Amino acid sequence: MGLIAGQGVLPLIVARGIRDAGQQVCAVGLRDQFDRTLPDHCDAFATAGIAQIGRWIRHLRKHDVSEAIMVGRVAKSRMHEPLRLLRQLPDWRSLNIWYRRLRTDRRNAAVLAAVADELEANGITLIDSTRYITEHLATPGVMGAIELARGERADLEFGWPLLERIVTLDIGQAIAVRDRDVIAVEAVEGTDRMIDRAGDLCRARDWSLLKTAKADHDRRADVPAIGVETVERVARAGGRCIAIGAGRVILLDRPAVVAAADREGIALVGIE
Repeated sequence: MGLIAGQGVLPLIVARGIRDAGQQVCAVGLRDQFDRTLPDHCDAFATAGIAQIGRWIRHLRKHDVSEAIMVGRVAKSRMHEPLRLLRQLPDWRSLNIWYRRLRTDRRNAAVLAAVADELEANGITLIDSTRYITEHLATPGVMGAIELARGERADLEFGWPLLERIVTLDIGQAIAVRDRDVIAVEAVEGTDRMIDRAGDLCRARDWSLLKTAKADHDRRADVPAIGVETVERVARAGGRCIAIGAGRVILLDRPAVVAAADREGIALVGIE
């Protein structure tokens, strides 16, 4: 099974899941992105730049990979830097994709579709990135020991329909709500920076983080996730509730995330 790995612990969890299923892991670690311990969890490993898709393909095909999973964060803000493409030392495949597909549309869905099509044309199919980690997906209801307060329930009833609209419009995957008021909306900066901003804006504290993916989200890449660091960041910023889409959001090591929420006094709830 092929693995194309960006930032964070999710590629490690996926690699372990693949091996637990009895398959070998052939990985491409995106340069300056992947966790340095990832090679220890793989049977074959190579590094390549974000914009060196030809190198991805050569490594995967060398090891007879026909299916691959692409997971892990890549800072999208890099796509808006000056000389953004040339800084990534692109190969000719990536330049061709950029010219044909991405010059005027760099939304996540467009990037994923272009990469998936290029891999497919070379005999490698991107598959659902959650195939080997379904036990880490959020489930409906309260997942820890901390129950929702009445005000938090009211904020979820108010905020969840708004979040569903926001994710459908591809604006972001998270919002912060307090007293039926939207404090912050995630955009290209990512969830962590939005959490920090919510803490700065909401001096009264006790706000709720809502995070999900749209119903028809393409799960071949960029499935939203929260981890222990997310829980601790919310706590530092004054949040007291995290609501995530059941079956749509990954808990990065579910037992550890639930334990962190209990420790920080945060209600962790899955929303169907």
